[in-house]
Amino acid sequence: LERPPRPRSAGRPPPPRAAAPCRAAMAMAWVNSATGPMTTHFWGPVANWGLSLSAIYDAGMKGPEIINERMSATQVVYSGLFVRFAWCVQPRNYILFGCHTANVAAQTNQLRRWGEHKLQTEPATAPAQLQNLGMLAGGAGAVLGASLLLRKPIMGAFSGMGGPMKSIAEAPAGPFYIHFWAPNFKWALSINNLLDYDRPTDKISLSMTSALTLTGTIFMRWSFVITPVNYSLFFVNLVLSTSSGYHLCRKIKADYL
Repeated sequence: LERPPRPRSAGRPPPPRAAAPCRAAMAMAWVNSATGPMTTHFWGPVANWGLSLSAIYDAGMKGPEIINERMSATQVVYSGLFVRFAWCVQPRNYILFGCHTANVAAQTNQLRRWGEHKLQTEPATAPAQLQNLGMLAGGAGAVLGASLLLRKPIMGAFSGMGGPMKSIAEAPAGPFYIHFWAPNFKWALSINNLLDYDRPTDKISLSMTSALTLTGTIFMRWSFVITPVNYSLFFVNLVLSTSSGYHLCRKIKADYL
């Protein structure tokens, strides 16, 4: 006869198999969470990883001649603003925070590669080009610094006026909050695309234009599911996806059709 199993003492921990349902429940809780993969809060930021990953890919696999220094410099400022935006938006989005932090580093590296390339291949004109880019960066930094210093005094003055001015000052997606500036600075990416409308296709990065087109498309949807709803974010991404898609089509046509 078989010996009956011994009863487990009350103080003994459950067998390891009991942890599996717990892990499965945690995984399903994350899947169905407010920022899980069933929501745009997940896929929008994931698409934004394409910006930093494309810069990393180009740095490892492509020559510096395809670097668009104006676009890379714009993305450094743009991603810096979105690092703050990702922290303030509800629900707080750590994926978006991480991807834009990585993009600041990746695009800064691209600017370094571009500067070294210009100094080696165009020693006569490179210093002037670097100086112009530095002046633009300095101007952007000065405007940003002045905005931070003057934000509260101007906001207080607007609130004291009452009426429409007070409404503007207190609007959660108004001009005194990051919910306004981060999305609207994205217009600079679209403006760069428009300025480069006839850029030679051999100097267009396929990975970067693909990433910009994708992130613009997905963020049109994301702008309606965040708090507060951000209509300026929708329109800027509409223009970004359209202008980037134009360059993407030009690149595909030149290289593969």
